[in-house]
Amino acid sequence: MQDFTGVPCIVDLATMREAIADLGGKPDKVNPLAPADLVIDHSVIADLFGRADAFERNVEIEYQRNGERYQFLRWGQGAFRDFKVVPPGTGIVHQVNIEYLASVVMDRDGVAYPDTVVGTDSHTTMVNGLGVLGWGVGGIEAEAAMLGQPVSMLIPRVVGFKLTGEIQPGVTATDVVLTVTEMLRKHGVVGKFVEFYGAGVAEVPLANRATLGNMSPEFGSTAAIFPIDEETISYLRFTGRDPEQLALVEAYAKEQGMWHDPKHEPAYSEYIELDLSDVVPSIAGPKRPQDRIALSDAKSTFREQIPNYVGDDPDKKDYSKLDEMVDETFPASDPGALSNGHADDHAPVESAAKHAKGRVSNPVTVKSDELGEFVLDHGAVVIAAVTSCTNTSNPEVMLGAALLAKNAVEKGLAAKPWVKTTMAPGSQVVSDYYDKAGLWPYLEKLGFYLVGYGCTTCIGNSGPLPEEISKAINDNDLSVAAVLSGNRNFEGRINPDVKMNYLASPPLVVAYALAGTMDFDFESQKLGTDKDGNDVYLKDIWPSQKDVSDTIASAINQEMFTKNYADVFKGDERWRNLPTPGGNTFEWDQDSTYVRKPPYFEGMSAEPEPVRNITGARVLALLGDSVTTDHISPAGSIKPGTPAAQYLDEHGVERKDYNSFGSRRGNHEVMIRGTFANIRLRNQLLEDVSGGYTRDFTQEGGPQAFIYDAAQNYAAQNIPLVVLGGKEYGSGSSRDWAAKGTLLLGVRAVIAESFERIHRSNLIGMGVIPLQFPEGESASSLGLDGTEVFDITGIAALNDGKTPKTVHVKASKNAGGDAAVEFDAVVRIDTPGEADYYRNGGILQFVLRNMLKSG
Repeated sequence: MQDFTGVPCIVDLATMREAIADLGGKPDKVNPLAPADLVIDHSVIADLFGRADAFERNVEIEYQRNGERYQFLRWGQGAFRDFKVVPPGTGIVHQVNIEYLASVVMDRDGVAYPDTVVGTDSHTTMVNGLGVLGWGVGGIEAEAAMLGQPVSMLIPRVVGFKLTGEIQPGVTATDVVLTVTEMLRKHGVVGKFVEFYGAGVAEVPLANRATLGNMSPEFGSTAAIFPIDEETISYLRFTGRDPEQLALVEAYAKEQGMWHDPKHEPAYSEYIELDLSDVVPSIAGPKRPQDRIALSDAKSTFREQIPNYVGDDPDKKDYSKLDEMVDETFPASDPGALSNGHADDHAPVESAAKHAKGRVSNPVTVKSDELGEFVLDHGAVVIAAVTSCTNTSNPEVMLGAALLAKNAVEKGLAAKPWVKTTMAPGSQVVSDYYDKAGLWPYLEKLGFYLVGYGCTTCIGNSGPLPEEISKAINDNDLSVAAVLSGNRNFEGRINPDVKMNYLASPPLVVAYALAGTMDFDFESQKLGTDKDGNDVYLKDIWPSQKDVSDTIASAINQEMFTKNYADVFKGDERWRNLPTPGGNTFEWDQDSTYVRKPPYFEGMSAEPEPVRNITGARVLALLGDSVTTDHISPAGSIKPGTPAAQYLDEHGVERKDYNSFGSRRGNHEVMIRGTFANIRLRNQLLEDVSGGYTRDFTQEGGPQAFIYDAAQNYAAQNIPLVVLGGKEYGSGSSRDWAAKGTLLLGVRAVIAESFERIHRSNLIGMGVIPLQFPEGESASSLGLDGTEVFDITGIAALNDGKTPKTVHVKASKNAGGDAAVEFDAVVRIDTPGEADYYRNGGILQFVLRNMLKSG
């Protein structure tokens, strides 16, 4: 588990202890029956950057913000059996898993069996690269698994992904994974397993396999697994695993037929093939991981897409008139001719509008005491972040980035002044091999100072942009970009000031920091000039494969892993000195804004209430395709003036201490108010409005209102709610709060064209029924606009022990039921176990009642 999802898990378990006691059971029955590890990696924010003390100060701020949560986790570590916590500042959960926690083959009571894992983070699949089957589940499903409940699923189809050929020089593992993501999204693998096979498997180093496994959620697959082979054993040896364990893994895999045979052609449900030699350098964006762009097409694609991000402001129609002037003058001495400019006759001004001719442009001069004077424009790269276990677990791309930085510095290049540059490895081992290779100074010269060992920018913890830059962006409605070595680039995820997000390999992250804009062609445009006046292009500083391989061989050794993981659970002095509550049940602080007792078990009886049909429901949100769990329950910053911010204001929390939604998942009051509150969410009940808004039909005329406020009004009148969605509803992170918040807002059903696996399961786990439009139909094709009143019948058939295949939906255009749209929706309760959860009002209620029955 990671801490954003882990804290609410432990909150739920603590609440279950009280609930079982209230119903006459024993609190200590609520205890993990399977080993559970929680790694605190999601809370560090890159507040400070570009300075030598950034890491130390960011950790200090992290403890100031999250001390209360960390005390709670320390209580949980003492109160629950088989539950261990890896303290802050250690690394990222999935990287810690592959480098230390994963066994590949388990041995208990003299019996050997395959290692398996479920995790409360969708990128748990990173361990698939080691040959360990595992995937992400929602926190509520993880809690049930910890308490002995099996994880149920339909037997999946398995897609055989054949790898042939070899990766070409200059191509990275990131380029491969972005290519595979694009291929598998087009093929369609939601709910399926992907298994890599073929002669090309041997050509894929373990770290690259882990990168591919990590991105399984972006493919849409449940898992994306590699076989066990000699490369697996070498990696386990390299990371300091015990020799006896290595022997067990090899012997067991060979005996059980799990050892990779490149000549064997297994039988799969479906097949797909990639020749690795066909992969080219790539990025993905500006808002989905599957939207791969060949690096050679990056500039032209940006130019095609930027008009979509600029909007319809009539003033912007004149920007094209500035193109020629901008191209001729920047970075010369007279940007003052533009409305936002300031003349400077003494020094050239760095400009993101330097080559703007032929595209929409809005150059804005920014003056900063710290950063100097420069010109921002649409497409300026304001964040360049080497981040995320997806890539920082891979020495090849991490050392590639550092060597590129070295070459750039030696050529006299520098990052553009408007770029927030951050380095956040997923393991302390990365810092060790940077130190040993002598590469840290070059990264730091370009501004890539260590900011933390954690997820940071990848999950939206990018921290604020410098004030002058943020103001220029917002005052002038600039569409700026972030480039990160992460796994997700959904709208609104990375930073509230940034509209366009691109995924790239760590070396390309550094390259874009040098370029400073997405409007850049690395093949034809120079990055700068060296001290002799020679033009410097990306090809001139890109490290050779030999340089990277030689550096890996000389700079990384087994001792680095054994040393860093020797005391992995110990933590620093701050962790060890945290005051820790005791006792089997938690003493809730009524004034806490971080950890509060949730309402899930209030009024719960020993026997479940009958399932009811849904009558008189109104639509809370009408949403389009690819609505992610980020849209439903954002993890990032809390916007002032919104219901969540209002709640914190009322409880005496200053704006600087709002922290993030992810860090406040132990407080249901904040999280309900943050549900459907992503600043980029587009609720089609409203025109041209983004954010957490809807129409409130309890009021005359259905005026615009915050979604939370409208939901409260519906609840006061006992009106149930439904949400309408498109394809791939609930894609992205495994966060169960996307389902918890949906329930607590009063939503009884979500009707969509299709669901992503984890969110569909989470909805059932919270007692919300997922329904699917008839094949080929959608809200739009059925003529639904969200103003209807919904009656859903047939759900009550679950009371008879059956799971209906469909239920009848009647959407009336008025309260009298006239002019109704009627259709049969597919019930997406896929297994008998899920039906039991729904009958009980949720998975935790089901588990609790079973505990009571077992005494």
